[in-house]
Amino acid sequence: MSVVTIVGAGVIGLSWARLFGSAGWQVRISDPRPDLTDVADQHLAGLPVTLSADLAAAADGADFVQEAGPERIEIKEQMFATLAAHTRDDVVLASSSSSLLPSAIAKGNPAAERIVIGHPFNPPELMPLVEVVPGPHTSASTVDRAIDVYKELHKLPIRLRKEIPGFVGNRLQKVFNDQCTYLVQQGVIDVADLDDLVRASLGLRWATIGPFQSGTLGGGPQGMRHLVAHIGSQMTFEIGAPDPARMDDVLDAVESTYGTGESAYQELADLRDNRTRAALQPLGWPQPPDVRGT
Repeated sequence: MSVVTIVGAGVIGLSWARLFGSAGWQVRISDPRPDLTDVADQHLAGLPVTLSADLAAAADGADFVQEAGPERIEIKEQMFATLAAHTRDDVVLASSSSSLLPSAIAKGNPAAERIVIGHPFNPPELMPLVEVVPGPHTSASTVDRAIDVYKELHKLPIRLRKEIPGFVGNRLQKVFNDQCTYLVQQGVIDVADLDDLVRASLGLRWATIGPFQSGTLGGGPQGMRHLVAHIGSQMTFEIGAPDPARMDDVLDAVESTYGTGESAYQELADLRDNRTRAALQPLGWPQPPDVRGT
């Protein structure tokens, strides 16, 4: 049985643990948090996992490492130095980082050729995408091995040709979210209506076809070139940018609409997960096992 070491028992790390565990991997989780046992009992019920606060011990003998620790470069540098020293030379050291470049994480690390970004969309156990981002020193064999592992987990690994801040998914998300914030700040639409508008239009469309596919269809039989020359030629308006000084107004509106705290979070997470599970198979994605804890 293959062994994976998950570094970090936060939302992402626990989801990775459920995903690897449901695929038949032996799962080890390393996190210094004092409530690690309680967290595992709550969120990994029924999955045999090994818990350890000692990263070196958890890494020893692992066949794959998926790091999901704090998004701070100094912490990741320390963790990956330990991982490099306590794993075999053929073991991929993948980071779930959503913002830190692999070149920064691997700087000065003797195992730089084994370090790669394996960035999931939350939650990893449900969302098909994993962005695989090599650094300048990442070996081709490392990228190939990471892709093979993610495919084994029934994910869709997308290999980026080179590193770029924010990768691709989060760059697109940032532009879109900035415009959402701007429209709410301008009083054009409120928070709930904007979410419903996206779900009933772009969200549904992009769940079935991508933006370039959509553009091809939007132009009819003549394709996207026709769309750009006609409708696209009239898209000359300024899109504006959100005002950082007024961000609290938007956050207040979001919290008023959806609430905060554990109960509100769990209700929204269940809604998201149930809808995602219901949509995966009809859209052609593998249906993941339901291994959620209590």
